[in-house]
Amino acid sequence: MASGTVAVAPNSCCFRVSSAKPRFHSLLMNHPPKSCLRMRAQGLGISETFSDLRRQGRVAFIPYITAGDPDLSTTAKALKLLDCCGADIIELGLPYNNPILDGPVIQASNKRALASKTNMEAVISMLKEVVPHISCPIVMFSYYNLILARKSEWFLSALEDAGVKGLIVPDLPFEESADLKREAAKKNVDMVLLTTPTTTKKKMKAISDASEGFIYLVSSAGVTGVRDTVNRQVQFLLKEIKEKTAKPVAVGFGISKPEHVKQVSNTIDLLLSSLVSEINTSKMLLQLSLWGADGVIVGSAIVKLLGEANSTEEGLKHVESFVASLTAALPRGDQGLGEQHAASFILQQRRYLWQVPRSASSSSLRRHH
Repeated sequence: MASGTVAVAPNSCCFRVSSAKPRFHSLLMNHPPKSCLRMRAQGLGISETFSDLRRQGRVAFIPYITAGDPDLSTTAKALKLLDCCGADIIELGLPYNNPILDGPVIQASNKRALASKTNMEAVISMLKEVVPHISCPIVMFSYYNLILARKSEWFLSALEDAGVKGLIVPDLPFEESADLKREAAKKNVDMVLLTTPTTTKKKMKAISDASEGFIYLVSSAGVTGVRDTVNRQVQFLLKEIKEKTAKPVAVGFGISKPEHVKQVSNTIDLLLSSLVSEINTSKMLLQLSLWGADGVIVGSAIVKLLGEANSTEEGLKHVESFVASLTAALPRGDQGLGEQHAASFILQQRRYLWQVPRSASSSSLRRHH
């Protein structure tokens, strides 16, 4: 970077300029810098992670990447980088040849991963080496056919052996998920369930009751992908879910900009207060605009940066900068200080992103990020 690289702070990405070499250089050499070590203990489950974040007044940052895109070596380095840069939970997608619920960016990443001969066995082998060295819980994202092809008992045992803490199966209907959820529980794997803006209130309540670890709120109907705005209906859905359960809720599908992260993550204390009915209409609308997610899930934007780079080093460098701008937007315990640091840091990131080579791919990235 022109103005220097950024020194990492515990539990967050870079908030001050430093003349030190970029962190990803150390990661590429498989020697994560000491400054990247997380304050959170290794081995925490998903629920424990959210509880820990709540005590700190923080919102979970949950990045998604596709395993094997562009290869498993890069995936291993990316997992370490994301853990170092402020991820609280990492969602890892298993490549599939018909990812019907994903948009073009993640579909393309699945194709690249399959072209590099990535399979379940190789992913599990990679995770066994990486998971002991990171503090983030890993949640596996898998289409149901991949589970059926290897039998659910083997699949879940493999996840447990690799230290995976959660499982998301986006194409498995809720009504048919009970058996898999039961088997997953035996292997200490949380079954994270999804609810959408089109889910009925009755079904949303059932999903909220059954989901483990957290509730995945899809921000808009349709396939995944970056968007310019977040569906305003999410604020009301968050309120409905929060009135029915104390479980954490993470919002995904379309979070791609720092302002999106900020928008969905502010406090919901007033929304949950018994005094909310006494607040006048204008104050209630203002409070509703604060939304209140416990976590934000960012996928397509990160996948595009990592998978379409000219080299592993370039991809990791771009991911590091982008993730830093997102984590800077998230509330933290020292919110006042955090916002002051975030403002200058985001400006630095914008300057950096404009230095990315002006290829067709990078031009597209600038439009989204």
